[in-house]
Amino acid sequence: MRPLLCVLGLLGVLCALPAVGHEKLRLVADNWPPFTDTQMAGGGLATSIVTTALSRAGYQVEFEEVPWARALMGIGEGRYDVLINAWYNDERKRVGQFSGPYLVNRIRLLKREGEAFAYVRQSDLYPYSIAVVRDYAYSPAFDSDERLNKVPVRNFSSAVRMLAAGRVNLTVEDEYVARYNLQREPQQVREGVAFVDPPLGENSLHILVSLKHPQHQKIVARFEKAIAAMKADGSYARLLHQHGF
Repeated sequence: MRPLLCVLGLLGVLCALPAVGHEKLRLVADNWPPFTDTQMAGGGLATSIVTTALSRAGYQVEFEEVPWARALMGIGEGRYDVLINAWYNDERKRVGQFSGPYLVNRIRLLKREGEAFAYVRQSDLYPYSIAVVRDYAYSPAFDSDERLNKVPVRNFSSAVRMLAAGRVNLTVEDEYVARYNLQREPQQVREGVAFVDPPLGENSLHILVSLKHPQHQKIVARFEKAIAAMKADGSYARLLHQHGF
């Protein structure tokens, strides 16, 4: 009986321990197609990449789509563990730890179609009103420049409609996001705006892991290792292809 009791006792201890490598992470993002969107295959390109990498890193995930400001606040409060689609800025380091980049976004200005406009440097933008999505980070130089006349709006649809209607001079967005969303705008909006050259810049896309999570450093390290493995075995490139990139 004594060996049996020992075995039963050991099994009881093992059952009481948490499952290693199968912790559930609460993921969050705003609606930002074609990168994050619950209506798209895999939740969009960024969601597909992040969930695949975290799964390969040994985590279970659950995902919620909420407005951007609520997502960022939830990371700061610890209600969510991982923000899927974060551009880097210093302010966000106060609430989460950034991973290394896993995608690159090309940031473009848009103007009204047929309107003469050109710029060489950021200071050339000072005379113009620019619709920006509230709480978004575009680039460190752009975000910190208080001389820019920024008009906060709820989302890109609001921004581009204001632009087409002549209520602002410019707006700004990732090129793929802008092209995707313009396809869903009324014809007068689609045909009423145009991209500006040169691009405003490029932003790297990261996950942001809540500092409230006691293993935030480990989550980031495992995620980065999984992304490197996906690039090495071709699965990263296959996800890009599946989503039309």
